[in-house]
Amino acid sequence: MPTNLPPDYYEVEKRYRAASDPSEKAALLEEMYTLVPKHKGTDHLRADIRRQLSRLNQEAQAQRKKGGGHAGDYQVEKEGAGQAVLIGPANTGKSSLLEALTNAQPDISPAPYTTWRPQPGMMAVLDIQVQLVDTPAMEDQLAEPGLFHLVRSSDLILLVVDLQADPLEQVADSLLLLRQHRIAPRPRHGPPPENPERIAYLPLIVLVNKDDDESQDELFSICCELLEAEWPILPVSAHTGRNFEALKTLVFEQLGIVRVYAKPPGKEPDLERPFVFKRGASVHDLARKVHRDFVEHLKSARVWGSAEFPGQMVAREYLLEDGDIVELKM
Repeated sequence: MPTNLPPDYYEVEKRYRAASDPSEKAALLEEMYTLVPKHKGTDHLRADIRRQLSRLNQEAQAQRKKGGGHAGDYQVEKEGAGQAVLIGPANTGKSSLLEALTNAQPDISPAPYTTWRPQPGMMAVLDIQVQLVDTPAMEDQLAEPGLFHLVRSSDLILLVVDLQADPLEQVADSLLLLRQHRIAPRPRHGPPPENPERIAYLPLIVLVNKDDDESQDELFSICCELLEAEWPILPVSAHTGRNFEALKTLVFEQLGIVRVYAKPPGKEPDLERPFVFKRGASVHDLARKVHRDFVEHLKSARVWGSAEFPGQMVAREYLLEDGDIVELKM
């Protein structure tokens, strides 16, 4: 099947062959990739360009190692109430979402493969901060092992797909690649299945990006019906900010966390700096986090919020709920 490449492609290819610097060659390959029409006749060419980009990426990584770089390029120290990684194919808008939702300023380009290393940013959710991490394109023969180590160690996966570019195929390909690296979405209801392969089951949200307004809702509804997803799926727009508040609420829910506010005896509670725990935390866990002396010398605890009546005295084993105010006494 003919490829029918446009004249601009051959001009860029000529510059690519004349280039010697790996960074310049990678940039030109990215430009070539955007100029290749997407149909069956170009599948082989597009795959070949991705392989060349992967090779150049490996060469650049090797050069960084010689200059003192190491495998820690994909390690992102966790901050805030949880870490959520933005993953997905190239050009789905992961970097644009990071920029729109956080204080980060990633490199953004219509060309694919602009992001080569993970970049974190902090997203405000209610009165806490959640860390979002933008990642390189997750595609077969291009994604590096470090990317999957990062995903495996995260608290939540945000799979970003493009509503305008076959989102069903993008979801299927991404989930298959995750599975090949022993990562799978955790079922929304009920416990994960038996796990003899030591698969990391993580909460996952599918973000269908580029759903800019109501005119795209019908296409999104069709997408949902065909996916039959067992995990949350949400239409968003990095361009218009559509459904950002719903996204933050969903992230909070999927992280499985609760906020607890400390109240010093005889004083007002501190409602600006909550303690954050995984669901199932107890008064004992709060005492341990406030100060180690409370663990040994705690005399009483009172709870406002989830208790039967305000200021109810509770035991150390009392399980805390989101929004509880707790007074600890030694």
